[in-house]
Amino acid sequence: TPANLGYTPPDGGWGWAVVFGAFICIGFSYAFPKSLTIYFKAIQEYFSVSYSEIAWVSSIMLAAMYAGGPVSSILVNRYGSRPVVMLGGLMVGIAMVTASFGKSIMHIYLCVGVIGGFGLAFNLQPALTIIGTYFHVKRPLANGLAMTGSPVFLSTLAPLNQFLLDSFGWRGSFLILGSFTLNCCVAGALMRPVHKQIKPKPNAEPPKSNGPAHEKAATEDTHAQSAGLLAEQEQSRSSRSQGCASKFVDWSLFRHRGFMIYLVGNVIMFFGFFAPVVFLAPYAKHQGIDEYSAAFLLSILALVDMFVRPGTGLIANTKWIRPRIQYFFSLAVAYNGVCHLLCPLVPGYVGLVLYAVFFGVAFGMVSSLLFEVLMDLVGAHRFSTAVGLCTIIECGPVLLGPPISGALVDIYGDYKYMYYACGVMMLVPGIFFLIMHYYNYKKLDEEERKRQSEAMRMRSGLSVRVEGEEEHVKMSQVDETADEADG
Repeated sequence: TPANLGYTPPDGGWGWAVVFGAFICIGFSYAFPKSLTIYFKAIQEYFSVSYSEIAWVSSIMLAAMYAGGPVSSILVNRYGSRPVVMLGGLMVGIAMVTASFGKSIMHIYLCVGVIGGFGLAFNLQPALTIIGTYFHVKRPLANGLAMTGSPVFLSTLAPLNQFLLDSFGWRGSFLILGSFTLNCCVAGALMRPVHKQIKPKPNAEPPKSNGPAHEKAATEDTHAQSAGLLAEQEQSRSSRSQGCASKFVDWSLFRHRGFMIYLVGNVIMFFGFFAPVVFLAPYAKHQGIDEYSAAFLLSILALVDMFVRPGTGLIANTKWIRPRIQYFFSLAVAYNGVCHLLCPLVPGYVGLVLYAVFFGVAFGMVSSLLFEVLMDLVGAHRFSTAVGLCTIIECGPVLLGPPISGALVDIYGDYKYMYYACGVMMLVPGIFFLIMHYYNYKKLDEEERKRQSEAMRMRSGLSVRVEGEEEHVKMSQVDETADEADG
């Protein structure tokens, strides 16, 4: 809420330029590791390595991007989003340029995987964090528009990389891509810190009583001061509880009920989140569909995803969905699981096209809401640390999910068991989210009612004390008048 931030977010203005910068950074962060697979065949032949060895390039890059989350969060909390994003863009650019001179596959691992992955982490986290400082009312829409960068960049970079490979080879392409990624520095320059318009605090002393109207105003002012005092005391208690450790990482998040629900559900979910995308084209080829038609399924998925993300942001921003947005996210996760469970049951290429459309809707909904619901749970002021802790823990399932799914294909010789497993891995956390968020919302409502009753009791106590002081002043004035009469 704006009260936790200490200011009122502008919900527009320069914030839309910040959303555009976040669109670029998020697009590069999510689409870049996937689009580099275009070069794998050429690099594999050049260094005479196996497909499993070359596949580690994207895996290391994604793992480094997720593992770099806490480091990025610490830098954002210390220096702000703008310099961290510009550093990230510079790191990815340098990584791609130095990789173009690589003499071994280990050189590619280090440059593209480790340095490039950490650079993408420095692009992703600050871009997600700064949106919460500029938006509150329109935040779901802003997050949805920013997250659209992923499918837009993926659908653009894939054909572009193929053109660059045909024209310049993989070394020349890496040089050109290094210059492209420097656009993240330009995007980072757009992310100037928000201008915080802090409302002045009410006067410490109540105005003197000059009649009933002034007495009423003084009483109301005293009530406002007591409410502000309560908020300040609550914030000071929270800051003291975080202690010295929160200077770098807010460990108290692991005692936050909503954060732990989100984290546990996401760890399960990410085991089955990316594998269906990775294996969609191979599954189509396994059914006897030609390569171009199989690749077209990914284009359909990306196109649907591109329009669903901002649409989901608009729906999530409505007055009916926003107060209970966690339920919306839970249903989106469960809907993913249902799509995967039904995929092996649809026949032929037409069935796969329908699956790609419905899966595109499901994937876009979850991707659009993924960080918005975390910000809704912990607040924008703690979001940077929360997303850093989440990404490093989710690094494991992100890295292991596709290999485990591939092992199921190797064991059974059929893709349907892999899709069944991914469906269960998405359906279970969806149901878990629904049940646990119902419990969380119920507890939050109870805590809110308790806070309001305590505030009412404190206000009534202050009112009695103020009235007693006023009565004492009046009695003193009467005594003074009597003394003067006697004199």
